[in-house]
Amino acid sequence: LFLAVCAVGIGGTFQYGYNVSIINAPTKHIHKFLNETWTSRYHKELNPDLLTFLWSVIASVFSLGGLCGALLGGSLAVRLGRKGALLMNNIIAIIASILMGISFPTGLFELLITGRFLIGINSGIGFCVQPLYIGEVAPKHLRGGLAMGTSIFLTGGILTGQIIGLREFLGGEKYWPLLLSSSCFPAFAQLLFLPWFPESPRYLLIDRGDELSCAKALKRFHGSSECGREMEDIQRERFALDGEKPKKPWQLFTDPGVRWQLITVIVLTMGQQLSGINAIYFYATYIFEQAGISAENIPYVTLGTGTCECLTALSCVRSNFVGRRYLFIGGYLLMTLWCTVLTFSLTYQDLYAWVPYVSMTAIFAFILSFGLGPGGITNTLTAELFVQSSRPAAYMIGGTLSWISFFTIGMLFPFIVNGLKQYCFLVFLLECSFVAAFIFLVIPETKNKSFLEIRKEFHKLNFGRN
Repeated sequence: LFLAVCAVGIGGTFQYGYNVSIINAPTKHIHKFLNETWTSRYHKELNPDLLTFLWSVIASVFSLGGLCGALLGGSLAVRLGRKGALLMNNIIAIIASILMGISFPTGLFELLITGRFLIGINSGIGFCVQPLYIGEVAPKHLRGGLAMGTSIFLTGGILTGQIIGLREFLGGEKYWPLLLSSSCFPAFAQLLFLPWFPESPRYLLIDRGDELSCAKALKRFHGSSECGREMEDIQRERFALDGEKPKKPWQLFTDPGVRWQLITVIVLTMGQQLSGINAIYFYATYIFEQAGISAENIPYVTLGTGTCECLTALSCVRSNFVGRRYLFIGGYLLMTLWCTVLTFSLTYQDLYAWVPYVSMTAIFAFILSFGLGPGGITNTLTAELFVQSSRPAAYMIGGTLSWISFFTIGMLFPFIVNGLKQYCFLVFLLECSFVAAFIFLVIPETKNKSFLEIRKEFHKLNFGRN
């Protein structure tokens, strides 16, 4: 099970985190490349506004690709299987890496844009299918811990991208094409290792009706002593579904039996993206400068933020023991607290020499709190709230909302900061408080419960106590 999580993670959410991270290091080198390419092609200087527009397209087209990938992920998981969809997804990553790598020697910045779009599709599919696979292969008593592999590999990808993007490695001017094309290595690693592991047992039995392959897969994943118990659990779910085919995303919106599950996914997915984590990273460089850290050393301090997220994701494996509700509510309430501290410390930043250090502490504390709650177990909960026929469609909806929110906050956030300055954290404070209250009032504990038991809990919300 542990090796299976690693095999799906390296080509799944690791790619997402890695490609979000590596685009920051070569920003000025890509600007220079765009200027030189435009001058040699059209024999005139590139207009600064057009340069800004082209850079914005290169940075944001990744989100558009991710949105397309999220829309495709659920369908591919049904048609090709969870494992088959992940293996096919690596072909997209390899093509994207080649296009980004040859953009500089060919002088075609259009290839860079196309490559970023394709790697976005790869990330969107991986972000959808990886937690689906892990959630279905894990036994219920280990589901919380193993599903944290999604967050661990995502934060590990961010941290790896920050390290590889340092000027001592591939962050220098000569090597930025290699940095962007290095996304092919996780893809090759997954193509090498994932074929050794079985397909999702639930997919094999419930969707394909292949009981023999399901039994073999369960024996590989759970051993001879436990596979019988897991087979009984899957059989019960299969019997309850009574031949129900995988649903389309729009069918979930008209199904009263999943009304509150769907509302929960929408609130938690949007809450994760709009929680203020992007504001924290935006202010990080400014706060580090105010604390007296030189511009040359800020990239190394920024590694601390990536390390914080990664360590928190590793520690959240304990969600299997503590419970999802406690981590969710605790994480959002702590983020509310740190938003308050940051608002005050940024307001009085220039009055006392020690205040910037309070702000720096609050930044790291906010990131730790984010990893403790929304950053770690949002995707885990999506797998638990739905039965087999609804789960791929739910991930398509959650993934689509996640990418739309990611793109929207990227577009609107600069205006929010310019308009509210340090008081922008009051907006995020209210959002975190609302999500914490929603979780407290609506979401039942899902720890150590089967998918059918969780559905029964939500049945009370969807149709009333009687």
